[in-house]
Amino acid sequence: MEDNSVILEYNTERTSLAMPEYGRNVQKMVEYLKTIEDKTKRTEQAKAVVRVMELLNPSVHTDENWEHRLWDHLYIMADFNLDVESPYPVPSPENLNAKPMTIPLNTKAVKASHYGRNIENIIDLIANEPDCENKVQMLRSLAIYMRQQYLIWNKDSVADSTIFEDIEKLSEYRISVPEDMKLSKLSLDQNFSRPSMNMDFMPSNRKNNKRNFQRKKR
Repeated sequence: MEDNSVILEYNTERTSLAMPEYGRNVQKMVEYLKTIEDKTKRTEQAKAVVRVMELLNPSVHTDENWEHRLWDHLYIMADFNLDVESPYPVPSPENLNAKPMTIPLNTKAVKASHYGRNIENIIDLIANEPDCENKVQMLRSLAIYMRQQYLIWNKDSVADSTIFEDIEKLSEYRISVPEDMKLSKLSLDQNFSRPSMNMDFMPSNRKNNKRNFQRKKR
């Protein structure tokens, strides 16, 4: 009696695919390329396989060098053992498997979270500026912005002196805010639709804070 039973082949029993997104049939095409003895014919068939890969993976067109990418994928599926006339340089396993460059992260703690790290960086830049009228204007603009950020976290009003003290403290007292500096009143737009408030300059203990900070550093 003739045996017509079908032997099923499970994926768990098959070799793993180097590029699963193209499927096992394309992998078999690539393996067939290696058996073609004539290099010219092998190259023609390789171009046809790349065309099939393009049709199976149309999203590759979003890449700027999509065709180069497809040829790289072809070599990966061939385990980098394919002798054809490629229109692009033959990739090496070392280059394709190289780890991406590590981006250094700033792990330094933020001194004042309600201002953020960018404000601290700006304060550092201003601290290195020579004393001049331009530096005073930079400080005034910074202080106005810091006041807006402060009010986002704190719904109450804030005195100019508080902002000035924060600037000096965050700069580790490399910056000394002029005693006669005053900030303009907050408009409705500046204060995110809050009523305008009179933020007149008030005497502060900034000088004492500076002395205490210097004592701690000693």
